[in-house]
Amino acid sequence: MDYRDAGVDVEAGRAFVDQIRNLVHSTFRKEVLGGLGGFSGCFQLPTGYKEPVLVSGTDGVGTKLKVAQILNRHDTVGIDLVAMCVNDVLTSGAEPLFFLDYVATGKLDKEQLTQVVAGIATGCKLAGSALLGGETAEMPGFYQIGEYDLAGFCVGIVEKSRMLDGSQVQIGDVAIGLASAGVHSNGLSLVRKIVSEGGFAWTDTPDILHGKSIGEVFLTPTRIYVKSVLAALQSGAEIHGMAHITGGGLPENLPRCLNPGQGIKMIPDSWTIPPVFRWLAEAGSVGTQAMYHTFNMGIGFVLLVPPQQAEQIITHFQSQDIPAYVIGEVITGTGELVSLLSGKNSKLSVL
Repeated sequence: MDYRDAGVDVEAGRAFVDQIRNLVHSTFRKEVLGGLGGFSGCFQLPTGYKEPVLVSGTDGVGTKLKVAQILNRHDTVGIDLVAMCVNDVLTSGAEPLFFLDYVATGKLDKEQLTQVVAGIATGCKLAGSALLGGETAEMPGFYQIGEYDLAGFCVGIVEKSRMLDGSQVQIGDVAIGLASAGVHSNGLSLVRKIVSEGGFAWTDTPDILHGKSIGEVFLTPTRIYVKSVLAALQSGAEIHGMAHITGGGLPENLPRCLNPGQGIKMIPDSWTIPPVFRWLAEAGSVGTQAMYHTFNMGIGFVLLVPPQQAEQIITHFQSQDIPAYVIGEVITGTGELVSLLSGKNSKLSVL
């Protein structure tokens, strides 16, 4: 017997690396040293920093992968993988430098996984981050044929004096919400339950989704905010705090960028809830509180800024085709979001 008899095709693995080589190289920055194929990736720190701080983050895509595998569409989940990591690193004010991926599968399908890596490369280019390396594991008997799992790891850099850690946030700062591109990569286990138990097919096109299929809507990749936010910082915008709105929604993630003794008074109905969330609430009979504690509800990233800068910053993001809204104000509190579930959106499930 040999390794192939056990279900692992080493030659296919080598061929896969050759197939994705150009995709990986297309993401390289000038600081990348060497090429693809070594035991490690090497990256020279950018110049110009007095006290550089490295900021790291890691994440996956979750059960959104199941939707991609059901629909046999694999070109978007790689963008999600990058986005979930680089958006986290960004909250410290850091520029993502490089990204590493881990791909595990039951049997290596070159065409399928090349689509995945193409998405990862696209995400890296959207974030200005080099795809420095990765690992592909063929694990027969652990994953079913056609299944794969993804994990990502990102490293960024920020000047120590400019690093955001919550201490800069002040009472009276306003919260500017940046629009999400949809559900992003959180809450997909609930989405899948609603679709399966509600008797829906991923190819169905409910009227509220404006002609798009359910599968197409939920495979929309996570928005990457890196370049737009960094451009705002570089233009002199004063940003005191940032939050990436992921699992747990606004109630769990927004308080993470506050100081002790602070909360946020939300402005009811200050942004438009995208139709996909209204469909989920109605199709799954999901209560409003559960919706806000599971999904981003249309806000994917939040900035805390001085009130006198709000208009200028909103204009900046709108020029980048990212809708932005003043959604709240920092007040004295204990990490709570006040008035989040008031206004017309408190009856989300019947709208």
